[in-house]
Amino acid sequence: MQKVIVEKKDGVVHVRLNRPEVMNACDGDTYNAIADAWDELENDPSLRVGILSGEGRAFCVGTDIKWVKSPAAEGFQDRLYPRMLSLTKPVVAAIHGHCNGGGLEQALGADIRVSSDDAHYGFGEARLGWIPGGHGTQRLPRLIPLGNALELLYTANRIDAREAHRLGLVNHVVPADQLISRCEQIAEDIIKSAPLAVQKMKVAVMQGLDMPMAQGVRLEQECFKWLMQTEDAKEGALAFAEKRAPNWQAK
Repeated sequence: MQKVIVEKKDGVVHVRLNRPEVMNACDGDTYNAIADAWDELENDPSLRVGILSGEGRAFCVGTDIKWVKSPAAEGFQDRLYPRMLSLTKPVVAAIHGHCNGGGLEQALGADIRVSSDDAHYGFGEARLGWIPGGHGTQRLPRLIPLGNALELLYTANRIDAREAHRLGLVNHVVPADQLISRCEQIAEDIIKSAPLAVQKMKVAVMQGLDMPMAQGVRLEQECFKWLMQTEDAKEGALAFAEKRAPNWQAK
């Protein structure tokens, strides 16, 4: 059985974790297959957006604890999470059921998070004597208020979808049967935008978060000036003036 199912359609790559018998806990093969899928998203000009989801009762409960005790697990976090950090194309996470530990770190690595109303979230590493190893201690406090992030990390307690939305951890909460369709609608809306503009937007935002304001503004200006030299920037203005849909050329 494939541990990760990858399907491509209309510019979107669906990446589905497929270990429902262990609530999509990830072993080395799973982590590598997800990283391969994100490599494909980044390098295939026909792909514009990724949607990450899980089969069965969970989005992902994190790393397979039985597997992580094996020698093969050494450095397992060294590929997937840096790959997500360096992606220039957007990823939407479709989250249902359990989203814990490394699963929550993968959700945090997405650009947009859509939650089903039955989902719950948490970092359980402190109860194992660990800390998150997939950027969780860095991403979470950049997304929600510091005190709330520290409470989740220190206590290993979980929160439900409503609280996750209140804190800004997820963008939307929808009924479970609408989860994938809502993510697909977001992907369709992104695809209407110029591909190079979306990629440069992500670079400016994500890199700018780690810069002082003045340096971030310079980065934004560099991205802006680069984009204004592209054919798609001209096409976008022309299409607007002619009241038609733009025909994006660059991928």
